[in-house]
Amino acid sequence: MSTATSDQSSKPESRNLMESADSQTYIDRAIELAIAEDLGLRNEGDITSSAIMGDDSVASAVVLLKEPGVVAGLDIFTRVMNRYSDEIKLEVLIAEGSYVDDENLPRKPLPIIRIVGPSAAILSAERVALNLIQRMSGVATMTKRFVDKAAPYRIAILDTRKTTPCLRVFEKYAVASAGGTNHRMGLFDCILIKENHIRVAGGISNAIQACRKKFPDKPVEVEVTTYDEVEEALSNNAEKILLDNMTPEMVRECVLKVQGRSKIEVSGGINLSNIDRYLIDGIDYISIGALTHSVKAIDISLEILDISTVEK
Repeated sequence: MSTATSDQSSKPESRNLMESADSQTYIDRAIELAIAEDLGLRNEGDITSSAIMGDDSVASAVVLLKEPGVVAGLDIFTRVMNRYSDEIKLEVLIAEGSYVDDENLPRKPLPIIRIVGPSAAILSAERVALNLIQRMSGVATMTKRFVDKAAPYRIAILDTRKTTPCLRVFEKYAVASAGGTNHRMGLFDCILIKENHIRVAGGISNAIQACRKKFPDKPVEVEVTTYDEVEEALSNNAEKILLDNMTPEMVRECVLKVQGRSKIEVSGGINLSNIDRYLIDGIDYISIGALTHSVKAIDISLEILDISTVEK
């Protein structure tokens, strides 16, 4: 039996950074960097494919999903292919963010994209496009596992900045595709006062006041590790408090202290084996670095089905 689902009606409201114009610029730049890495900084090109295939060679191909998981990055795959040639035509066979649970995988791979276009361009684009969709699908699959656990409690699962250099935009895209929530794109879009900031500033109050003075319109989130720090953050009207590396018992006590005066995020050492203990009423967010830094790519491949020649 095969199922492919993308219903997110029971999931908490999420923040998707990919909806911004800046994120689209990041995507374009990252794709260009990945292509340059593969074809050479001076655009030397795919010397193997150019030697074997002429300009008149046209291929039909299929992209195959070989293991269960959430499929993410279909639009990215298409953008990569079309960057190599606008003559490549793609038919996407599954919705972005769909979860495929098929007992026949990997014995009978599932077609998710059909492709027709210049043979050399398809083969040149293959690895960059597959690398991204495999990685993104791995991130999305991991995200879904956490989201499914947290959704009944209306707790949003946040990503972090613990991402692969130059792939952050794709990894955050994948998190959002699976119902997760994007936290911040970088250091520029949200204030998050962490332990070392507090040490340098000489305390939580000094750090919050400095941030409010320079960026009065930005909400402030502050990381805390003790009950006293929670009280200090509250006394300075921090809009969001990050409870770092606290036990579930400590988290419950902090929820009682906060009493809705600030949004609460919990982070530090939370994984699939212990997250159930942190699904506590009063928590708004749980942030998970493992969504992006410890995932396995999903097995997806591209297979050439047919080759023909056309007159140019």
